[in-house]
Amino acid sequence: MLKHLYIENYALIEKLDIDFSEGFSVITGETGAGKSILLGALSLILGQRADTQVLLDSNKKCVVEGSFHIKDMGLNELFKQNELDYEDVAIFRREINQQGKSRAFINDTPVNLTVMKEIAEKLVDIHSQHQTLILAEREFQIKIVDGYANQMPAVKEYKSIYAKYKESVKQLEELLENEAKSKADLDYFNFQFEELDSAKLIEDEQEKAESELEILNHTEDIKVNLNKVLFILKENENNTLAHLIEINKTLNLIARFKTDIQAISERVNSSYLELKDISNELSGMEQNIVFDPEHLEFLKNRLDIIYHLQQKHRVSTIKELIDIKESLELKISNINSFDVKISNIKNEIASLESSLKNKAKQISDNRHKVVPEIEKNITESLSKLGMPHAKFSVQINDISELSNSGTNEISFLFNANIGGEVKEIGKIASGGELSRLMLAIKSLISQKSFLPTILFDEIDIGVSGDVANKVAVIMKKMAKTMQVIAITHLPQIAAKGETHFFVYKESDKTSTKSNIRQLSNDERIIEIAKMLSGDSPTLAATENAKELLQN
Repeated sequence: MLKHLYIENYALIEKLDIDFSEGFSVITGETGAGKSILLGALSLILGQRADTQVLLDSNKKCVVEGSFHIKDMGLNELFKQNELDYEDVAIFRREINQQGKSRAFINDTPVNLTVMKEIAEKLVDIHSQHQTLILAEREFQIKIVDGYANQMPAVKEYKSIYAKYKESVKQLEELLENEAKSKADLDYFNFQFEELDSAKLIEDEQEKAESELEILNHTEDIKVNLNKVLFILKENENNTLAHLIEINKTLNLIARFKTDIQAISERVNSSYLELKDISNELSGMEQNIVFDPEHLEFLKNRLDIIYHLQQKHRVSTIKELIDIKESLELKISNINSFDVKISNIKNEIASLESSLKNKAKQISDNRHKVVPEIEKNITESLSKLGMPHAKFSVQINDISELSNSGTNEISFLFNANIGGEVKEIGKIASGGELSRLMLAIKSLISQKSFLPTILFDEIDIGVSGDVANKVAVIMKKMAKTMQVIAITHLPQIAAKGETHFFVYKESDKTSTKSNIRQLSNDERIIEIAKMLSGDSPTLAATENAKELLQN
């Protein structure tokens, strides 16, 4: 329930501090005194939009803060989901600065308006003349029936599973579409993969093959020149190695006469040994170089394959070709796995669908069970509200296809006249009839305590006399199970309130401001007498006011 409301710098309100109690509270005041302003301020902490026009003083920010008692309402999990600290008394605050920027807080934690609205909708229901428009909405009608059947948790669970079901159906459609597209490419991917796979590519083979091919293509030139070098080094009569031996012998003959010559002799000997080693290495190399036409042809064919694949895939290395092959292999694997994925998700859909059908049947059965009781209660309430011939029925059509609300289509049908045929509410009811019908439905809601607080905003316009008294009786009855706050201009309703607030204007030479205060018993008599007969109440009006309050 709403415990406290603080308003600062909003419209005509400079500062208000109001405490609310349980039961039935009424708010009265002259037209234009600021009753609707009070409601507008409250709507800010219920998640409604705002702008700088709400500022009384454009140099200051606007602050609206409300305290709500939420113990035993089962909101702990919702607070946890939104990372909010839970307290039995929750404080909702809105601040609007001079630039029109708004900030919202719940228990001093910043929240966006969506979160604020989601939680606030579970705390306060503002019932205005304009709200009667939702009477014709299917979702509202289903919610009323489900709420009366005490199956909102079951409906919530159903909707959660239905959302998963729809998401799975969407995933299946995407998988089937992707499968069709991918399988059209599968043959092409397989051809490319098999071409690369059959090539048996090795990462460094291209460089080796190109080197071997270069040697085989020039075998004759290599052998001729190697033999020429070998001939010079050791095979002709005056070969280099023989000359070096002779030079070394000659140097050794004179080395004893000059020590520097010994060092040179050693260097010559070292050169001889190096050239001899080179000669042996070249000789072995020459013997190993053999022209192999078959290997030559193999290398040419192998490199042709490699060059062809590189050109086809627009790459320059074998590593890149191997990467492409692995990528194709993954694509083929993914395409081939579509069957498994599709099978799995079809099984999941079947399981969800089975669960939904079972839950939908139970929900549907409960709806059918409570319809007679709903029709009876609302018809009786309408009779008390001055519509003795009104007919109200709830039509439930069972459908085979699953929907977000189960397997039912629900319509509220109504007729206010004798012998009239019931039709859909939006097509037959007048504004006044809709207003009383909505009050009857809200009275039904109060029996199940769907909400802790309901605020009626002058829904009694067009109502008077005995009907007004009956409206007041219904509101009073509702207040036994929930907090009811009524903004009213009818003395019959004002008199039924347990707490009475009076909204008024104060003006000076420069400004006009709205204010509110709680009335004492004597002040209530005067206010209700004024509501009965005008600003100067007669003695009869005063006595009538006393009688209304006593009753």
